[in-house]
Amino acid sequence: MATASASPSASPLAGAFPVFRRELSGYFATPVAVVFIVIFLVLAGAFTFQLGGFFERGQADLRSFFDFHPWLYLFLLPALAMRLWAEERRTGTLELLFTLPIAPAGAVLGKFLAAWAFAALVLGLTFPMWWTVNFLGEPDNGAIFAGYVGSLLLAGAFLAIGSWMSALSKSQVVAFILTVVVCLTLLLAGLSPVVDFLKGWMPGGLVDAITGLSFMTRFENISKGVIDLRDVLYFGSVMLVALIATTWTLEAKKA
Repeated sequence: MATASASPSASPLAGAFPVFRRELSGYFATPVAVVFIVIFLVLAGAFTFQLGGFFERGQADLRSFFDFHPWLYLFLLPALAMRLWAEERRTGTLELLFTLPIAPAGAVLGKFLAAWAFAALVLGLTFPMWWTVNFLGEPDNGAIFAGYVGSLLLAGAFLAIGSWMSALSKSQVVAFILTVVVCLTLLLAGLSPVVDFLKGWMPGGLVDAITGLSFMTRFENISKGVIDLRDVLYFGSVMLVALIATTWTLEAKKA
C-alpha cells in the first residue's frame, strides 16, 4: 500500500497548523514547560534586581531587565530548540512524519512557531515587572514595549538558528552546542572589543559587514525604544534564512 504524502500540487506549508498545535501542546504534556518557565523567571528576576541593580539605579525603567536577555537566551533557548529535530532523527520518527500529508516546510514552520509561541508566553509572564516600574514611577512605556518587541524578535532568531542546528544532528547535546556557538558569535560580533580587534587586521568594509550582523547591536537599538524597520527586517531575514536552511537540510537527510 502506498504511503500518504504531500502531493506536489499541495501547499508548500501544508500541515503547519497541525504540527504547531501538536508541538505547543507537547510542551505542557511534560514538566519541560514548568521547569523552563521557573528557570527563566527566577534568572530574569535575579539578573534584574540583583546584578542589574534595579533599585540602586533609582530609575523607573526596565533597562536592567532587557540588558540580560541576550545572555539568558544564549543558554535557555538552545535548550528549547535542540529537541526540535534531533530527537525526531534519533528516534526515526522523522521518516514517519514525512509520510503524512505534511510538507517539510510546513513541519519546519509549525515546530518553529510553536517554540516561538512558547517563548512569547514565557516572556509575557514577566509582565509584573512592567507593572512594578509603573507603580514605582512614570516610565517610558513606549520604550518598554519596544524592548519586549526586540526581545521577542531576538528569541525568534535564536530559535530559528536552533532549529537548523537541530536538523543537522541526531544528538541534542551537539545541537545545543552548535546553537550556542553560532548565536554567541552573532552576539559578540558587535561588541567594541571585538570590533577593535577586527579593525586591526581587516578592511573597514568587511568589519562593518560583520558588525552589521550583530544580534546585540540590533537588539540594543530596539530595546532603547527605537523600532527601526531595518532591525526588524534583519531579525526576520535571519529567521527566514535559518528556516529555509532547516527545510533543505531535512529534505537532504530524507533523500
